[in-house]
Amino acid sequence: MRAVLSTTFRSLQVRNYRLFSLGQLVKLVGVWMMFTAQDWLVLDLSHNSPGALGIVTALQFLPVLLLTLWAGKLADRFDKRKLLISANAAFAGTAILFAILVASGVVVLWHVFLFASLLGIANAIETPVRQAFVSELVELRLLPNALALSAATFNTARIGGPALAGVALALFDTGPVFLIATALAVAPIFSYLAMRAQDLHRSSSRPSADDTRITDGLRYVWKRHDLLLPIALMAAVGMIGFNFPVTLAALAKINFHAGPSSFGLLTTALAVGALGGALAGSGRRSRPGVYVVLGAAFAFAVFEVAVGFAPSFLVAMILLVPTGFFSIYLAQAANHRVQMGLHSAYRGRVMALYVLVFLGTTPIGASLAGWWGEHFGVPSSIWAGGLFCLVAAAVALVWQLRTSGDRLALHGGSRPGLTLVRTAPDENEEIEEPLPAAAEPARKVAA
Repeated sequence: MRAVLSTTFRSLQVRNYRLFSLGQLVKLVGVWMMFTAQDWLVLDLSHNSPGALGIVTALQFLPVLLLTLWAGKLADRFDKRKLLISANAAFAGTAILFAILVASGVVVLWHVFLFASLLGIANAIETPVRQAFVSELVELRLLPNALALSAATFNTARIGGPALAGVALALFDTGPVFLIATALAVAPIFSYLAMRAQDLHRSSSRPSADDTRITDGLRYVWKRHDLLLPIALMAAVGMIGFNFPVTLAALAKINFHAGPSSFGLLTTALAVGALGGALAGSGRRSRPGVYVVLGAAFAFAVFEVAVGFAPSFLVAMILLVPTGFFSIYLAQAANHRVQMGLHSAYRGRVMALYVLVFLGTTPIGASLAGWWGEHFGVPSSIWAGGLFCLVAAAVALVWQLRTSGDRLALHGGSRPGLTLVRTAPDENEEIEEPLPAAAEPARKVAA
């Protein structure tokens, strides 16, 4: 057991990473409390409208669509720690103003729309910078474990936050929940300030604006099929399949006639599975293969379809556990495949593109899920999203087979099934490609 724990949590031996994880955990518990209370508040203010939930979620993620690539450019050019301190300070300040408005009892629906947009702007800057910053906290050999533990931290907060919010909403009103959530949101500011800058694994030279052009990052991905496929797949899944903030609140309140604490149970069930998926990937030491990503996509799609056809609250809650598991296992495997396959000089811009397609497409998907749920029922918006993800995974599989020359062979006998016939070695190794001359200083420092 000691050996397993030391392997699973080995990145926590690094002081800067411990501070990072602690600050993120405290903040994210507050963020999930806030989002849970916000969903309930929107349903109250809009008289149980799934469309209003879709609008709020869309506004929250629209800044990701507009600002993320620019944030990736900033991450490749400037000090990521200082950028994160500024972004988290902006988020905390905005959240405090929002909480005061809610607690005062004067909040109306357009206030929620406005603050969802403002909080989304802070998140649009913070998310790609934070994704790229993890690689500066630990050595390269620890990066898969550090990324997995970051996902585990996120999903631990997804378990604790909605559960605490559900209890608090049952005991108090939405105002106190928002006040508690905002008090937790300042934690990362102190953790970033407490870090030792000299222990960070980063270049001592600062790239110029010409060295960090967004178009160069896009060209870099376009030429790399092994990066393009997982990014394209996560664009489809993130847009249509990952709309649980819209669908679960409406499913609980409208279809199952559940109260706020029961709604928290649905979100918690999803998060319990997601935490398991994150920990399942924590022992990964090398770059995951493309078929690991594709297999997880198929499994997630199947379980999401099953959730949409769940006949009762209990069955839905049970099915959300494996759905959550494969959702994060898929997202984490795709993230690892991208992060472990690119050069550090492009990390900020490439991860910004990953965040853009994964989260930035949420306004489209959330609006569509809200509209669909309004007109055809919330369960159908869930199973239809699962079917879309199933088709996307199938298209990605065909794309991979045609590009690589691999093939699937059907065999019979006592145990019939499909076998993958490989024609080329798997791309598990980290890839370091030649860089343009302008990026050579970053390579020399890394060496």
